[in-house]
Order: sequence, then C-alpha cells, then structure tokens
Amino acid sequence: MATPTTISTNTASEAEERIGRDRDLVDDLDRRIIALVRERMEVSARIQRTRIEAGGRRVHLSREMEILTRYREELGKPGTSLAMTVLELCRGRV
Repeated sequence: MATPTTISTNTASEAEERIGRDRDLVDDLDRRIIALVRERMEVSARIQRTRIEAGGRRVHLSREMEILTRYREELGKPGTSLAMTVLELCRGRV
C-alpha cells in the first residue's frame, strides 16, 4: 500500500520530469524565436535599403503602426511593447 510520503515523492518526481521537458521545449522555442527575429532583421534591412535607394525614407511610420496594432490585437497590451522591441531591433532607434 502506498503511503502519503511515497505518493508525494512520486508526484514531485513526475512534476520535476515534466518541468524539465517543458523547459527544454521553452529553450527550443526561444532558439526558434531568436532565429526568426534575426531573419526579420535581415528582411527589414533589405526593405530599408531599397526604400532609401528609391528616394524614400528609412522608416515608414504607417507601416509600423500596422505592426503595433497587430501585435496589440493578438497579444494584448504587452504585445505593443514586444512590437516596439522588435521594430527597434529591425530598424534601430528613430
């Protein structure tokens, strides 16, 4: 018959295993997010160069507002902060 100590030890051990697996998953997701942000930075730099070469401005504010709105609608208020960080990484400070 299982004692309360045995049950809680097994549950704690199972919890630690689950946490370890989930942390590995989070680490993998973070690696993928970083790779995607780097790819976005490259594409953004290409867009900026093309825009400047065509006589335009480096930053297109109405486009940035679209991006901010999308992130806010999908992720709530913190999404706006995330979008601002992504935009700064991709185009630099304005």
